[in-house]
Amino acid sequence: MPLKRLLTTFFQYLKKHPLEKTLKYHFKNKDYLIQALTHRSKVSNPRNNYERLEFLGDAVIDIIISHFLMKKFPMDDEGLLTKKRSGLVQKQFLGSMGNHLNLVSYISIDPTVNLTNQKVLIRQSANLFEALIGAVYLDGGLNPCRRIVKETIWKHKKEAWKTKNYKGELIEYCHSNSLKPPVFLVSNVTGPEHQKIFEVHVIINKKTFPPGFGSNKKAAEQRAAENTLDLLNS
Repeated sequence: MPLKRLLTTFFQYLKKHPLEKTLKYHFKNKDYLIQALTHRSKVSNPRNNYERLEFLGDAVIDIIISHFLMKKFPMDDEGLLTKKRSGLVQKQFLGSMGNHLNLVSYISIDPTVNLTNQKVLIRQSANLFEALIGAVYLDGGLNPCRRIVKETIWKHKKEAWKTKNYKGELIEYCHSNSLKPPVFLVSNVTGPEHQKIFEVHVIINKKTFPPGFGSNKKAAEQRAAENTLDLLNS
């Protein structure tokens, strides 16, 4: 390669990517950043698209969030910490963090992938966010990842902890995992007319999950869906 072209390529490699300015992090090895923004529709080799980095980033986020939660809730048990973490690492919320950083504007992806579809957009944004954290971890270790997670996920934690639609999440889970849609069955109603307690079971593929209880059918369905998701994700 001629020296002039070689130098041009070298300086382009050193040039700061717009996303680095947003993250306030400069990659020592730009290959990690390029890989984190590359969809498998563009590059099928798993060593050169974002999927392996997404896998790593998911674990790094879990460790950082778990540490933050233990410091914030020093007296609470594993059950509460797990539920709090679940809200912070769910795909929908990570997708919103990816949107916050406008990650899909940097993705290298085949035009046949329909990013105008909201579900596809959220999923890709979440995947890119996880992959980016994985890339930063490989390039600079845990500390810059901790700062980025603190300035994104942790900063918006109250948004993630708002009332969740567990029933909707369960329906989406079943659809994504090729399961039959969940059936919500009112199995019992107790108490006087003005103070009824509803008991609802979830049935998926003929399997019955632990019940949820509530003062109305809707509340009991939400609790039953939450219990079912806890088991399915454990």
